[in-house]
Amino acid sequence: MNNEKMIIIGAGAAGLVVAITKARAGKRVILLEQNNKIGKKILVSGNGKCNIDNKYINLNRFHSQNPDFVANVLEGYDFPAVEKFFTSLGLELVEEKEGKMFPMSLQSSSVVELLEYEAKRVGVEIVCDCAVISVDKKGGTYRLETTQGTKTCTQLVLTSGSPAAPQLGGSNSGYAFATKMGHTLVPRHPSLVQLCSEESWVKGCAGVKVAGIAKLYANGEYITEKKGDILFTNYGISGLAILDLSREVSTRLANFDYCELSLDLMPEYSKEKLTNLLLPRIQKESEKPIVLWLQGITNKKLIPIILEQSKSRVKLEKELNRKEINKLVHTIKNLKLSVNDTKGFKGAEVSTGGIDTSEVNPQTMESKLVDNLFFAGEILDVDGDRGGFNFHWAWVTGLRINQNSKD
Repeated sequence: MNNEKMIIIGAGAAGLVVAITKARAGKRVILLEQNNKIGKKILVSGNGKCNIDNKYINLNRFHSQNPDFVANVLEGYDFPAVEKFFTSLGLELVEEKEGKMFPMSLQSSSVVELLEYEAKRVGVEIVCDCAVISVDKKGGTYRLETTQGTKTCTQLVLTSGSPAAPQLGGSNSGYAFATKMGHTLVPRHPSLVQLCSEESWVKGCAGVKVAGIAKLYANGEYITEKKGDILFTNYGISGLAILDLSREVSTRLANFDYCELSLDLMPEYSKEKLTNLLLPRIQKESEKPIVLWLQGITNKKLIPIILEQSKSRVKLEKELNRKEINKLVHTIKNLKLSVNDTKGFKGAEVSTGGIDTSEVNPQTMESKLVDNLFFAGEILDVDGDRGGFNFHWAWVTGLRINQNSKD
C-alpha cells in the first residue's frame, strides 16, 4: 500500500474513473466536489438515460488544436476498454442508433450510483460541498485551501471540467490553478449549444420542429452542414443539427464573422422532386389562398417566412405557375436565418479549448511542466461530437492516469 495521497478536484466522469482505478491500485485517494453530490453532468446526460459512450470511436469525432495528442491518448483505448471498466462495476451497456451506448437500465442514476459505490468500496474519500480556493506547491507537496479546510497531497489531478453548464458545477477554477503553475490556455467557446438570432420571425415559428439540413455560411462562404432535427425557438434555433453545427458557429462568432444558416426544410426531396410534387396540385380555377395551399406540405407557422423570402406576390392558387413554384421550392430548401450569438456556456454541453495539450504527456496525462500534476476530461483542449464522444474522452483520460503514471 502506497501511503502518498492523491487529491482529485472534480467528481465528474473523469474524476470518478481516476479515483476508482487509482484506489484499486492501492493509492490513498481524496475526491473533492464543489457540488452537494457527485456526477451532476452524468445525471442529466442523454435526457436522463446517460449516453455513456459511442461504440464507433473515430479520431475525426474529436476536436483540438493538437490532433496528434488526441490520437496518442485514444490509441489502445477504444470502446471495449471503456466497456471493460463499466462491466467491472456491474454495469451492462446497450447500443442504440448511431452507435450510442447507454446503461441497460436506461437510467443515468445507475451509472452514478455504481461509480459511487465502487469508489467508496475501494476506499476513496469523497468530500462534497468542498470548493477549492487556491492551490500551491512547495517541494513535493501540494497545499489546497478549501471551504473545508487545508488539504495536502503529493499528487494532484485536475478534473474540474470547463465553464460549460455552470448550473451543474462547470467553472474556470481548474484553469486558474493550472495557469498559476505555468500552463497555457487555448481560448474557450461554448459548444453543443443553441444559437440565437435577432430576426423577429423566429419567435412566430417557436415550437416548430423539422427534420432538415442546416448549412453554415460565414461571411458568405460555405463552411459545413449537418443533418438532423431543427427546432425553432423564441430566441433562435436549436435541435440536434444545430447543436452539431454550434462548435463552428461559436468559433466563427468569436472572430466577428457574419454567420448565416441556410435551412433545407425537406432534405428528402430534391428540388426537382419537390417541384414535380407541387406542379400537379395547381388548380387553375381555384380561389384557395396560398397560405392554405402550402399547409398541405409544411407547418403553417413557417409559411409567412417562406412567402416573404421567396418574394412571392401570389395570393391565390390559380395565380401559381412554374416560376412561382420554383421560387417556393428554392426557399423551402434554402430558408435563411442569420445567427448573432449562442446561448453561452449556460446552454452549452461542453466547451472548446482548455489546457494546451502540448504541455501534457499523452501516455500518462501528467503535466510536462509540473511533476505529479495530472489532467483528465474536459479541462484539456479537446472536445467531442454529440453522441457519447465527450464521455469517452473523460473515461479514457481517467484510465490513462491509472495505467501509466507513477505511484
